[in-house]
Amino acid sequence: MILTANRLNSVQEYYFSRKLKEVRQLVQEGKPIVNMGIGSPDLAPSDKVILAIQKALFDEKAHEYQNYQGLPELREEMANFYKEQFDVELNPTTEILPLMGSKEGIMHISMAFLNEGDEVLVPNPGYPTYESVSNLVGAKTVFYDLKEENDWEPDLDALESRDLSKVRMMWVSYPHMPTGAKGSLPLFEKLVAFALKHDILLVNDNPYSFVLNDNPMSILQVEGAKETVLELNSLSKTFNMAGWRVGMVSGSQKLIEAVLKVKSNMDSGMFYGIQKGAVAALQLGGNWFSEQNKIYEKRRKLIFELADKLSCSYDKQSVGLFVWAKIPDSEPSAEQFVDKILIENHLFVVPGTVFGSNGEQYIRFSLCVNEEKIKEVLNRF
Repeated sequence: MILTANRLNSVQEYYFSRKLKEVRQLVQEGKPIVNMGIGSPDLAPSDKVILAIQKALFDEKAHEYQNYQGLPELREEMANFYKEQFDVELNPTTEILPLMGSKEGIMHISMAFLNEGDEVLVPNPGYPTYESVSNLVGAKTVFYDLKEENDWEPDLDALESRDLSKVRMMWVSYPHMPTGAKGSLPLFEKLVAFALKHDILLVNDNPYSFVLNDNPMSILQVEGAKETVLELNSLSKTFNMAGWRVGMVSGSQKLIEAVLKVKSNMDSGMFYGIQKGAVAALQLGGNWFSEQNKIYEKRRKLIFELADKLSCSYDKQSVGLFVWAKIPDSEPSAEQFVDKILIENHLFVVPGTVFGSNGEQYIRFSLCVNEEKIKEVLNRF
């Protein structure tokens, strides 16, 4: 009998993988399911991006193995993007590493910096992959609370009271997924100071800065952050390129070199045409974001109406690609609430428990659904 590795005992099948099987079965049975669960942009990339990849297919070097560090011009545009959008100076040669999506970066970073038994601070609620990857590399996940009454920001005083001697890494994500909390530069300053004090690698996962957010920020804006910080970013949500798998990690040369050691043993470089398309995306400028946000703003207003119909409360000032809503106190649990509206109203949303125990009384709506579909769902209620 072929046995699986012991590390698989520490993780479960991804929630969306399991639940979408059920959703697909209902669709096959003829149920008119509307999926508001997944944050996969339904809008297309810019025509300029698509033309760039088409043109690139005929370049002489297009179909060869590519450099593990990506095209120099891609790294240059990533550096220009950070300078223009965040006023952060990055050396494109040594402080930026393109990734095949930021999700692979979570694994690469964990493999580069964590030993078996090391502890990792993971937000609750937060992106489930932080926990699963930590488990896969043999580290110990230590959850820290994010609560609505604290604006979904960590209580650093509470963290200071813990034994942090084994903590090697801390995951943060602002704008926060799933709650849409913006974060702030004062928060980033406190986080960087905390990480420096305790020799912790602080990793900010930052794919939502430009979605319905009038003040995009990078944690690298904090003076001295590069000593202890890596920041992940992605073109998936910002430029509607989720399936292209283009992301980046930025930080000091020493930290980037460590990640590259892992990455260079895991793949053979990103496809040339995708890199050329990414270059075109990064050159689009501010009008691209404003036009995308006009669409998302209309959708969000309709989702707010839907949340009202479900007697849910929410923060109108939140940002990002989702609406995080608190279900009525009379409901026994988020998962039962989600199952009820899936069966009765053929609407799939995500229970907050997917993101941690602090999501128990919450659900998450995705804005990756067109206005007509949202209106259709509104009519069902």
